Amino acid sequence: MKIEIQRESFLNVFSIAGSVAPTRSPKPVLETVKIEVTQSGTTLLATNMDIGMRLEVPDVTVHQPGVALLPVSRLSPFLRESRDQTLSIDVSSEKIVLKGNQSQVTLQARNPDEFPPVATFEEESYIQVKSSVLKQIIHRTVFATDNESSRFALGGVLLEFEEQSMTAVATDGRRLAKMQGASEEVGEVNIESMTIVPTASMQLIEKSLPDDDSEVMLAARANDILVKNGGTVIYSRLVEGRFPKWRDVFPTNRPDAAQIDLPVGDLHSAIRQAVVVADADSRGIDFEFTNGTLVLGLSCANIGESRVELPVNYDGPNLQITLDYRFIIDFLRVLDAMGTFSMEIENADRAALCTTSESYGYVIMPLARDRR
Repeated sequence: MKIEIQRESFLNVFSIAGSVAPTRSPKPVLETVKIEVTQSGTTLLATNMDIGMRLEVPDVTVHQPGVALLPVSRLSPFLRESRDQTLSIDVSSEKIVLKGNQSQVTLQARNPDEFPPVATFEEESYIQVKSSVLKQIIHRTVFATDNESSRFALGGVLLEFEEQSMTAVATDGRRLAKMQGASEEVGEVNIESMTIVPTASMQLIEKSLPDDDSEVMLAARANDILVKNGGTVIYSRLVEGRFPKWRDVFPTNRPDAAQIDLPVGDLHSAIRQAVVVADADSRGIDFEFTNGTLVLGLSCANIGESRVELPVNYDGPNLQITLDYRFIIDFLRVLDAMGTFSMEIENADRAALCTTSESYGYVIMPLARDRR
């Protein structure tokens, strides 16, 4: 095999593929990325047996087709540090030679037949969604998962499919994020089964997809899911277990609740000011809504206390609730800093509901004031 690559574009794709390969594995072959070169294109393959992916590599000049295994821990640093714009990769049965005008490295080759198979997308029935929509859905939900819980289902994002929409839900038991986006069915899609995609897989999907309106195909099966966008195919096993009945805890029909519009950027800044007195054990920040003002308060016995005021459009009775400021900050980070959202509060003991105009909802359970 002999090819010429554009170092920067190759590095971008190789880094994504390399993120799938485990750093240390009982199967050393998994610590490599397989490269398949034909006259029609170049593809990188990576897997850790739970997640697998195929990525097309742009800007490759093929001199001789072939197959090779590229060690991630050796090749990634070389690609990052090289100053050459173009590099050649020359592979024989014994060695791999990467060479540029200013640098060269020779690595020992290994048998590419040792590499396990990586799934391809051959499905005729699937869900189709725009890449930009799916990326936003993932970005606004995946942070709310819990990978440390003994309840395995909380370590992933639930995907629910309907005829013209898909919904993603994530929760760690103390907060819940839900977002809906437009999609469509192609073929006869089974939308009855529960599809919980691991957090790491969702993060990889988000990272791999472009910020455009190209189509993404999702085929959810009994034990795994396949995702395809252009020349990128991602395979992931699903999380075992049953997801909580999230609709039972998502607040609806609360006529006595106050709905207050809040500015994203200004609130984020105000919270950052208030939490300067927090220590490692501090969690709760008091939200007190009075006539035209939101007062944020936080106190820590060993450090001090803070009070930050923010003008808001609220003229109802005094309303207080204590929330985990980390959960609020997580929510604000995935929103447009120049935008607004609505916070629905009924009382200090009921969950707060934050919503946007983009079918996005975020539920936060309150804290008792004596548990701040």
